[in-house]
Formats: sequence, C-alpha cells, structure tokens
Amino acid sequence: MIPAGPVNTFLLDSPDGCTLIDCGLPGGHAKIVQAIKQLGKKPKDVHHILLTHAHPDHIGGFAAVKRDTGAEAYMHSTDAPIAISGTGFRPMKAAPGLRRAILFRLFVRLIPVEGAPIERYIEDGQQLPFAGGLTAIHIPGHCAGQLAFLWHHHGGVLFAADACSNMMGLGWSLGYENFQEGQRSLRKLSAMDFQIACFGHGKPILKDASRRFKKLWL
Repeated sequence: MIPAGPVNTFLLDSPDGCTLIDCGLPGGHAKIVQAIKQLGKKPKDVHHILLTHAHPDHIGGFAAVKRDTGAEAYMHSTDAPIAISGTGFRPMKAAPGLRRAILFRLFVRLIPVEGAPIERYIEDGQQLPFAGGLTAIHIPGHCAGQLAFLWHHHGGVLFAADACSNMMGLGWSLGYENFQEGQRSLRKLSAMDFQIACFGHGKPILKDASRRFKKLWL
C-alpha cells in the first residue's frame, strides 16, 4: 500500500512486472514514484496501471505516473472517457449520516485533472492474467464505472476502491453518484470470499475481511 495523501494506491509485484492500482491526487505522483524506488523497483518496472474509477483523487496523478512508467492503462469503459479527458465528472451526493455529510462538503472536489490515454477497457468478470491473476468486478454506485479487483493471493485480496471505506470503521464512502446502486454493489462484494480487503480510503483489513463485509451488507 502506498499512501498518496488521503488516498491509497497499491503496488503488486510479480515476475511479469509490477501493477499499480490507482494514481492518487494531482501532484501526488512523486510520492508514488518515490515509494516504488524505496521498494527496490524502477518506475519502468510498472507494466500495468489499473484505475478503479474516474474521480480526481484516483486519476489525478495518472498522466504523470503514466509518463514516468510507460505502463499500459486499464479501466472500465464507462469511466475511461473521463480519465482520458480529465473532466466530465458526474455529480455526487453525500452518503447517509451527519458526519459523512460534513466531511463530504469539506473534502470532495470534482476538479479537472490532466488526462492520459487508456489502452485497454475491462468489464465485469474479466480475468486479468498479470500479477498472478486478478478478477475485475464492476461495482457502480460511488462511480458508474467503478471496478474492484480480486487478487488471487493470500486467501484472496479485495481492492474495494471506494465502494466503501475503512476510515471511521468499515462503512459507507463519503459520497455516491447513486447510493442504491452502491448498496447493491456492496452486497455483490459481500457474497464473495476474501481474506484481506484494501480501500481507497482507510486502513486495510488483514484478516477475515469478507466475514466483516457479510455482517454489514448481506
């Protein structure tokens, strides 16, 4: 896990090259590149960039990271035009709860960012053969083209993006484009089995993660 300000990015290492999940906020790419080097890798060792969804805190550093790494970029077709252009964000509303509403108003900003090409579109259920194997899971609600990724290692590692968060305990993200869709997506994730869950915002759950999802959303 590479924290890039208030949002997390993730580097997966494998013999066929590294895979980076998300690219953080604008101006945050230097932290990501520095962390890659501290882990004993070079930026050019990153062969694949997976973008979970097109919000500025996940694609803001995308163009700069792509220049530094030369990696191919992957994204759901619904959100790819936003990442390519760096604009066209869909409106969001705060999730239920006073605290989330306050934090949403304070911190959520859908500002234009620098765009960059997306080479490959990925859809629900698609199997990605690199990094030892990942399954793409379409989870709209927070963002219409949002994807989670299930990595087939360590008993299953779910990269849940912003379908939910683990900042104030496991629960809703701050905002959603469509909250009802978001609820359905969380039920979809909760029906799966995984040991570890990683989030765009908040600490990972390192044990019995799917049990905790099921308790909340199934």
